[in-house]
Amino acid sequence: MSDFSEGETPHGRQPRLLEQVHDAIRRLHYSRRTEETYVHWIKRFVYWCGRRHPASLGESEVTAFLSHLATERNVAAATQNQALAALLFLYKQVLGRELGWFDDLVRAKRPVRLPVVLTRGEVKALLAQLRGAHWLMASILYGAGLRLMECLRLRVKDVDIAYRQILVREGKGGKDRVTMLPETTVQPLDEQLGKVKRFHEIGLREGYGEVHLPYALARKYPRIGYEWGW
Repeated sequence: MSDFSEGETPHGRQPRLLEQVHDAIRRLHYSRRTEETYVHWIKRFVYWCGRRHPASLGESEVTAFLSHLATERNVAAATQNQALAALLFLYKQVLGRELGWFDDLVRAKRPVRLPVVLTRGEVKALLAQLRGAHWLMASILYGAGLRLMECLRLRVKDVDIAYRQILVREGKGGKDRVTMLPETTVQPLDEQLGKVKRFHEIGLREGYGEVHLPYALARKYPRIGYEWGW
C-alpha cells in the first residue's frame, strides 16, 4: 500500500498523510504559501526515503535528507531551513512526535552578502517605467512596506483613504498590522477603486461578483462575498 494511499480502520477510512498535513496547517492558520512549501518538502522527503511512511522514520533519515540537500543538491541555507521547518512541523503537528537533535547534520553554507537597497532616485526611475495598476501596486509596495501577496490580497474595506492607512490582515506570522497609505497613491487608488466598483456592479447584475472568503465566513454570512467591501 502506498504511503499516500488510504488505509482502513474499524471506524472507516483513515485520512491520507497529506490530508492530515493540510488539515493541520489550516487549523493553525498558516499562509497558503507556507502550506505549499511544507507540502512540497514533505513529498520530497517521503519520495527520497523510498516512499516509506514518515512514522517509521526518524532523526537519522531527516538528517540524511537535509545533508543530501546541502552536499549533493547544493541548496542555499534558507532552502535547507525551509525543508527542516516542514519536517519538524510534520512530526510535531501531524505525527505528534518531537524529533531530537541533528548532531550529524551538514549545514548549507550561508553566503555573506551586503543588502541591496535602492536609492530614492532609483526607485523614482523604476516607478516611472510603470503605468496604471502596475504603478499603483508597486508604489504601495514601496511606500507602505507591503509584501507582494499582502498587496494582492488587499480588500476594499481594509483601505482607509480618509485616514491614509491600510490594514494588512494575516501578514507574515499570521499577524495583522496597520501601515500608512502613501499620499502619492491616494488619488490614483481612489480612481482605481471607482473603476473596479463599476465592474463589480456589472458582475452582480450578470450573476457574478462573488469573492473568496477566508475560513467559515462564507457559511456564516452567505451573501457577504457579494458586498463591495470584500
